[in-house]
Amino acid sequence: MNTKETRIALKPEALAYQKKMSNPLYFWFGMLIKLPSAIFWKFRIKELDAEKCVVTIPYSWRTQNPFKSIYFAAMAGAGELTTGALCQLAISGLGKYSMLVVDFRAEYFKKANQKITFTCEQGQELFNHIESLQPNDTGKLTMISSGKNPQGEEVARFYVTWSFKRKA
Repeated sequence: MNTKETRIALKPEALAYQKKMSNPLYFWFGMLIKLPSAIFWKFRIKELDAEKCVVTIPYSWRTQNPFKSIYFAAMAGAGELTTGALCQLAISGLGKYSMLVVDFRAEYFKKANQKITFTCEQGQELFNHIESLQPNDTGKLTMISSGKNPQGEEVARFYVTWSFKRKA
């Protein structure tokens, strides 16, 4: 089956969210209000659509720990942002939802001493999960964000479990 046939049609509100998050100025202001550490660490959303979210984090004095690698919390924030931005995109225009991280697990494989690109590619699964929720239903989904260095080597993987409740 052609992947274009399985593409998810985004609602106008989701398209507006996608456009805002992809615009560096809107992203900056949004993060200033909701997640100021993302501004300090200089996260960038490189791609956001119904399939995946891609976020970069630079290796700089802002993100560096005393061991000359990216601080684990900065990487965790970038990993969470890839999943959270997808979640926000999925619920945009669908009414009232509450969402909360209920579990978080991390694996580190290699020293992160270069720009790291985090990717979550569970958009289709997430949209299907959100669509299946009825009013007052609660559901959980564990999403995986993989961080790779410019050579394509995986340096970290984050498992973020989101709980969603569709409000009546």
